[in-house]
Amino acid sequence: MNNVREPIIIIIEHGGVPSVITTYQNEYRNLMALISDKIYLECFGECKGMGRCGTCLVEIIESDEQLTNIERNEQATISKLGIHAPGLRLACQLLIDNTLNGCKIRIAASMA
Repeated sequence: MNNVREPIIIIIEHGGVPSVITTYQNEYRNLMALISDKIYLECFGECKGMGRCGTCLVEIIESDEQLTNIERNEQATISKLGIHAPGLRLACQLLIDNTLNGCKIRIAASMA
């Protein structure tokens, strides 16, 4: 049985500075947890992944996968922020899997 896990490489930009982060599927429950662990940000993900506060807002800059499948609750939270731009997602609603491999993501929580 092959137990080799494929790495997932994500480029996360914060304050104009890109960070290349390597992770693995199931290492973190979602992108918010990964960002909180690897790039400490005060007041990021205040609702701890419930998708209600909008403090983990990110912008998908580049992706090989379709990451725009937004659930109704996530869309409602983003709409409450009054921001309307393509590619916005809540990091707590993005699971760490191969769809994120090679993505470029900007932390946009400061837009809120």
